[in-house]
Amino acid sequence: MEKAVSDRLTATTIAAIELEDRYGAPNYHSLPAVIATAEGAWVTDIDGKRYLDMLSAYSALNFGHRHPALVNAAVEQLGRMSLISRAVHSDLFGPFVSELAELCGMEMVLPMNSGAEGVETALKAARKWGYDVKGIAEDRAKIVVCERNFHGRTTTIVSFSTEESSRAGFGPFTPGFVTIPFGDADALEAAIDQDTVAFLVEPVQGEAGVIVPPEGYLRSVRQICTRNNVLLIADEIQTGFGRTGETFACQREDVTPDVYILGKALGGGIVALSAVVSSAEILGVMTPGTHGSTFGGNPLALAVGREVMRLVRTGEYQERSRVLGARLLERLRSAASPHVSEVRGVGLWAGIELTPDVGPARGVCEELLARGVICKDTHMTTIRLAPPLMIDEHDLDWAVDEVVDALGALGG
Repeated sequence: MEKAVSDRLTATTIAAIELEDRYGAPNYHSLPAVIATAEGAWVTDIDGKRYLDMLSAYSALNFGHRHPALVNAAVEQLGRMSLISRAVHSDLFGPFVSELAELCGMEMVLPMNSGAEGVETALKAARKWGYDVKGIAEDRAKIVVCERNFHGRTTTIVSFSTEESSRAGFGPFTPGFVTIPFGDADALEAAIDQDTVAFLVEPVQGEAGVIVPPEGYLRSVRQICTRNNVLLIADEIQTGFGRTGETFACQREDVTPDVYILGKALGGGIVALSAVVSSAEILGVMTPGTHGSTFGGNPLALAVGREVMRLVRTGEYQERSRVLGARLLERLRSAASPHVSEVRGVGLWAGIELTPDVGPARGVCEELLARGVICKDTHMTTIRLAPPLMIDEHDLDWAVDEVVDALGALGG
């Protein structure tokens, strides 16, 4: 821990972090706050200091911490049953999959747990569809992906990452993936051949720094995939459930993918819940024995997921994302800091790109933490803001004030 940072911390916080550092695998470089309680858009650390959560666990907390309706759904279900394997049926499975299929305008749902599991499930389904339905020769299926993608951290997924930190030390890698630039529809057209089964894409690249593609990109790739009988797989794990101002980011261009991958906010910030949602032709290839998960589709997660869908169907959170997101981006852009080269974003989601002279963005995030604002850097140069969609307008304005002030103090 850097001395300048540790000097700000209490002995209680330092002891808690040192205990974690001693026994926890060092796979995260967390900001130096030890959170103990949370409610709405605010969290409180073990010393009683409050912070405004402007990260939302990477969009898992779109509805805020401990949303009463979601907590009640979880508590009620815990009083009935938390887990039953899919060796038998549960009373919530049918209602959940039917409601999620309807919300997505699809026919079938395959629930899993983590987002990475959802991506792996979609990759398996796409390959099997390619062999069983499209008629590609065995073991020749190709899936096109984008540079700077982030779809998870399993061995297969990091096989097609372009980030060295995600790949180094984890080979040999899984074959069958072709990488193209994000936002370039012509590159997709050129990459497709007779063995291509799918194009996997984030409608907005979150981990890359909130990279929004050019207008019309999703419409173009939809047309290309349709023309070539290639599945369009939309990874909406971060973009889904209102983050971009629509229920799903693909709807911003009136595009319906062949496959949705959903997660994060689907579990309401309470449980891990992901799902692959598609047509009967595509998910119908996943017959008994081809795929499964002990906890996938567990009743506790389904109860929370059903309540999440009820909240989403009101349209309130999508509207808040549109209105407050426009306010967030306008204020950040109008600040015109000399230390900011670009402000990107859509809905309540922003990426602040710092100029090269500033140094690592983590330093700014540590300063904002000291001011009571939680946000996260990515790729050394970008600060990400993704507050809960239920955030109060005055709280949002306060956070932006702190961000602008911290940026203004750089180099001073």
